[in-house]
Amino acid sequence: MVKIEDIEKNEYVINVEKKELFNEFYSFLIAKNKEFNLTSIIDEKEVYIKHFFDSISSKSIFNEGAEVIEIGSGAGFPSLPLKIVRDDLKFTLVESTGKKCTFLKQIVDNLNLKNVTVLNVRAEDIAKSDKYRDNFDYCVARAVARLNTLNEYCLPFVKVGGQFIAYKGDDEVEVEESKKSIEILGGKLNGVCKYELPDNYGKRSLVVIDKIKNTPEKYPRGQGKERSKPL
Repeated sequence: MVKIEDIEKNEYVINVEKKELFNEFYSFLIAKNKEFNLTSIIDEKEVYIKHFFDSISSKSIFNEGAEVIEIGSGAGFPSLPLKIVRDDLKFTLVESTGKKCTFLKQIVDNLNLKNVTVLNVRAEDIAKSDKYRDNFDYCVARAVARLNTLNEYCLPFVKVGGQFIAYKGDDEVEVEESKKSIEILGGKLNGVCKYELPDNYGKRSLVVIDKIKNTPEKYPRGQGKERSKPL
């Protein structure tokens, strides 16, 4: 599990160690934001704290050289900031909106990030493919859906012994209501790491779920059932 002291080092990582790359990321994000409808957060300080800082909060969880899949990539948070600070990781970004995939491919090229694959698909459409199912050390997702829905989208991609890391706010009820889905889908709650963003920008948490057995073949159910009838 990530340690709070690791999170406290993130400002230095962003503003000193990887300053040039994060500055380039911010500039390109703002330049392309209207064209691709990427984020409602455009103030520089807010982007750095709410997007960049928050995204790399999990950086110490991943094993060296791990294969990571991100579901609902959007503008690339948390995957691309994580890639900037953990270049050893290999990422597959799953995003259903074509315009956002175009942006993701452009920013990956601009930042010269290697071992990043962008897929313009829906998670439920590839979750039963042998190429992707049970194939990743980690899955990450941020601001996609409530946890009981998100578990069904994400856990099928994780191999037994791997982990699903969900970026969440400070809602204990959401974690509690997801426990049934975690069990059904082959997971076990490892823990919840709570932390605060700098300058009173809010409380956040990382929900870490271990994959302890294979997800039953019928999941994800598809046809929107993950959202309309969560487990």
